Amino acid sequence: MDELGEPPAAPPEWRVWLALWTVYIVWGSTYLGIRVVVETAPPLISAGARFSAAGLLVYAFLLLRHGRARVRLSLRQLAGASVVGACLVLGGNGMASIAEQTVPSSFAALIYASIPLWIVLLRAFAGERPSSATLMGVAVGYLGLAVLLLPGGRPGEVTIGWALVLCAGAFAWAIGSFYSRQLPLPDDAALATASTTICGGVIALAVGFVAGEGSELDFGALSTRSLVGFVYLILIGSVVGFSAYVWLLKNAPISKVATYAYVNPVVALFLGWLILSEEIRLSSLVGAAVVVASVAFVVTRESADVAAGEGNVAPPAPERVPR
Repeated sequence: MDELGEPPAAPPEWRVWLALWTVYIVWGSTYLGIRVVVETAPPLISAGARFSAAGLLVYAFLLLRHGRARVRLSLRQLAGASVVGACLVLGGNGMASIAEQTVPSSFAALIYASIPLWIVLLRAFAGERPSSATLMGVAVGYLGLAVLLLPGGRPGEVTIGWALVLCAGAFAWAIGSFYSRQLPLPDDAALATASTTICGGVIALAVGFVAGEGSELDFGALSTRSLVGFVYLILIGSVVGFSAYVWLLKNAPISKVATYAYVNPVVALFLGWLILSEEIRLSSLVGAAVVVASVAFVVTRESADVAAGEGNVAPPAPERVPR
């Protein structure tokens, strides 16, 4: 409401679509960015460093804008942020970073497109009641995932082991996204993002050094494009992408915002082919089409159920951590 008690005017449609395409392209490009970074940088250390840096940038902005009292966290919130951050940054992004030393970025993006499907299963196991149509969409999505994992569906250099690492990473990201609704985190989305990002980044850094990645870290050997990719992931992938996403959550219907879940992998597939000349097989396209179509159906169905107030459902869970 404004000072006269009138609801604020809706933003022009072009601003909504500009923000949407920002999220589509920026978050779709992060898999490509990771692939470039890990060419010469250790995967867990680079992931931890960039998430820590992105989180500190967001936290510093909030501190300067709102003051110290608004950015304090309780011990319970810090613990919740650490758990969620470990799942998202160490588990989700860390496994993608490790796998993308070998796996094409486009294939990683297609596997991670299954995250909304994993979240629906987690909700069902937690006692919620997704509709039968939603569960049917999830089942079809996993058929598409199976096509991607079978011989012929994977690019030639991708073993089943690396494919399963990506599946585990997608599941870890889904766990973090799902439990971010239940664990004690700050109510402010930006502060929750900053805290989970910093905690997750620090944990990934610690695990990377314990795993011996410190001995692989040679600043003199870092390529220019790895450094450019690292800065891009921090400033564009995390800060710009997340800012556009938060703005959309406040100014656009959730059904429209949630379309990023099935547009991002398509963008990643195209960018991997265009920039890195990554192989795209017909069987991969078939599996990708099935997964993306099922995610689109599930997200649309869930959003429609939320709008109608039907059943024990929740809107598609937005990730609290920028990619």
